[in-house]
Amino acid sequence: MKEILENIRLFFVGALDMQGKAHGHIENEASDTMDQFMLLCFGDLLGIDLPTTYYALELLPYLGEDLVKWNMRMSDKKSIWEEKAGKLDIDP
Repeated sequence: MKEILENIRLFFVGALDMQGKAHGHIENEASDTMDQFMLLCFGDLLGIDLPTTYYALELLPYLGEDLVKWNMRMSDKKSIWEEKAGKLDIDP
């Protein structure tokens, strides 16, 4: 009986673990999506000419605080493939 209760407890711990790997993967995907959005809007800061920059400047007051952090993150990236493989725990 004790073993059955332990198995039930472990099942619910695994099913309801919101702070485990799933939470980390969701945060990584949200961060990647935000990085892609910022690249689309302000890629000219990294040397990528985009025709939408003029219109994206209207978003600057709303994204100004995140822009400095994003610029530092983008300039520190060396290999996107190694970063993706590291996040998924795979060897490139």
